[in-house]
Amino acid sequence: MLDLILPPRAFDGGAALTSGLSADAWSRITFLDGPVCDGCGAPFAYDVGELRCALCQAKPRAFARARAACLYDEHSRDLILKLKHADRTDLSGLFARWLSRCAADLLEEADAVVPVPMHRSRLRKRRYNQAAEIARPLCALAGRSYLPDTLVRKRDTDSQGGKSADGRRRNVAAAFAVPEPRRPRVIGRKVLLIDDVLTTGATAEGCARALLAAGATQVMLAVVARVTEMQARPI
Repeated sequence: MLDLILPPRAFDGGAALTSGLSADAWSRITFLDGPVCDGCGAPFAYDVGELRCALCQAKPRAFARARAACLYDEHSRDLILKLKHADRTDLSGLFARWLSRCAADLLEEADAVVPVPMHRSRLRKRRYNQAAEIARPLCALAGRSYLPDTLVRKRDTDSQGGKSADGRRRNVAAAFAVPEPRRPRVIGRKVLLIDDVLTTGATAEGCARALLAAGATQVMLAVVARVTEMQARPI
């Protein structure tokens, strides 16, 4: 009755669907529902029967498997940046539902969920970690253990924006760790790592290596959006 009197508004300002977006906004987002690479989540143009793309076959990553809910483009970017920089933490539940769908198979395998951490100095400025805001409701939906402070960022790295793939890797080299007292939380467990955007994978690689070094048996990755190969190349 309340919805009839005061129709709910979508996150993008239009009339809301059950998805939380207006019909127009929903139709513009490129969800990765089709065949994707099991290793990095990149979409395949059509189902060729391959589980992994050529890049993943040539150079396996530290994280074993990955999924992305949608492509990172002009239509998904605004929503993601609102959560990241505009205090729109109300969007975290929407993104959690997207991940619960696209990464359902990874969640089924995972023993615990860990967000990509933010350095404490940056966390003080922003007041929240967008990856943690997504991971928390995702764990509630999937019934998985939530480990928000298991993985830490030891140094305040520069922004990854505008850097080449090599520059991104150097920027986050040895930046992540699992403190000794928290290692029992991941030893012998499969961990699902959560982040907002996957570009070159440098940050996820650094996090995965730290978790594996702490004793995790496998690290998987789920992100809200991923860039295409062409977007990831420096201009």
